[in-house]
Amino acid sequence: MVAQRNAVATHCVFAFRWRSRIVNEHRKVTNQGRSRGGELVEKKDVRILVVDDEPMMADSLKKNLLEEGYSVDTAATGAEAIELFDQGGHHLAICDLQLPDMDGLEVMRHMKDARALTEVIVLTGHATVARAVEATRAGAFDFVEKDNFEFETLQRRIENALKQRALVTENANMRRQLSTRSEYFNIIGSAKSMQTIYETIESVAKSDANVLIVGESGTGKELIANAIHYQSLRSKKPFIKVNCAALPKELIESELFGHTKGAFTGAHADKEGLVQHAAGGSLMLDEIAEMPVELQPKLLRVLQERSYRKIGSEKTYAVDFRLISSTNRPPADAIRDGLLRDDLFYRISTITIHVPPLRDRSEDIQLLTEHFLHMYAQKYDRQIGGVSQAAYQRLFGHPWPGNVRELQNVLERAVLLAKGSRIEPVDLPFDNGTLPEGNPAAVGWDVPPNMTLEDIERLVIEKTLQRTSGNKQAAANLLGIYRPRLYSKIRKYNIDVAALVSA
Repeated sequence: MVAQRNAVATHCVFAFRWRSRIVNEHRKVTNQGRSRGGELVEKKDVRILVVDDEPMMADSLKKNLLEEGYSVDTAATGAEAIELFDQGGHHLAICDLQLPDMDGLEVMRHMKDARALTEVIVLTGHATVARAVEATRAGAFDFVEKDNFEFETLQRRIENALKQRALVTENANMRRQLSTRSEYFNIIGSAKSMQTIYETIESVAKSDANVLIVGESGTGKELIANAIHYQSLRSKKPFIKVNCAALPKELIESELFGHTKGAFTGAHADKEGLVQHAAGGSLMLDEIAEMPVELQPKLLRVLQERSYRKIGSEKTYAVDFRLISSTNRPPADAIRDGLLRDDLFYRISTITIHVPPLRDRSEDIQLLTEHFLHMYAQKYDRQIGGVSQAAYQRLFGHPWPGNVRELQNVLERAVLLAKGSRIEPVDLPFDNGTLPEGNPAAVGWDVPPNMTLEDIERLVIEKTLQRTSGNKQAAANLLGIYRPRLYSKIRKYNIDVAALVSA
């Protein structure tokens, strides 16, 4: 048996050397790199693991693959292969089914379980249909017989496997980018400012750093807090939320830290505070600038010492929680007005996230509109198919002082009151269908005399881009054309969108 296997390996070596001369020119071209997912990838960056216990076969495979320009590692046993593979980085493996210490299928299954994107081509000198099917079901990309081996065939299959891997990777990346771009933990927004927030959440969620979220009412500060907690290492522990503005001044200390029986009039029993309820998890103090100033030193002491006392008790309780705070006031203004102690501010704002108002990310208005329209059409079982161009014009022209929460309420009302199959201007609660007074979008404009049709078209496009704050998708919707056509017009007329918006 050993002699037979050595003979097969020797035959493969001679075949390798002969065919190397024939395909030399092909190598010169392909060594330069190949396309993967739209990017040129050098073969030297592709790592291949060869697993074969026949030294002549393994060495020959390595020699030919190195000549092709790949980076190659070899292993003679299953255990050695698994150790090399776990150390990382292999894009593809060529694995013999018959190994001295374990079945090659076990090695292949380990590789696919550890890194599913790694493709595996199986080699065997004893091929059967059953083994081929078993290897394929276990995740093998392809199956090659040693008995009828040709390196050119293997090379084609390697290239196909790498193309398959690149395609899967590209599709996964595209799906991830698309989901991240428009929706993130129930936060809707594709604007650049929102992408920055998503990246910040990803960076800080796993830490225990205190986070301060600053933004106007209705911008979605609580959703951001949710995303931080539910991606943190504390996600399976409680997330306690306290609205400092909603609690009476005389009760907030008791709510936060608890009290003992008889500590004050009406304290008929011991009570655990919300700080204790948040143990092991996260505590959100919403509108922290509304917390009584006299209580803020006690909170600061809890954050510094990680312990607290109930009202009426001398006993100290240890506590472990992650603090997330929010405020709709600019912190500098709150400190200046004496509403927020500066020492507390420095403690709670290790990381500060500024949430932009909706008027500063108008490119998200259409995305949010479609989201709320679909949500409320389903909730109320209304057959509302979309929003008219005129209604979109009104949505883009509104200043949205209530931010996303206001837009949500507007869309819910519109879905309930719409008479037709789509939302029209009359369904929007903006002064019976007229644009808000003083809004730039409401201001009309006259066509200057002696203008050509092209001059008028350029003027219309410029005015529309100004109205949508440079949002090309929104402008295309208002103009009733596809976005690629708008891009073509912008290039044709050499329109400087950035200059229009800043003007």
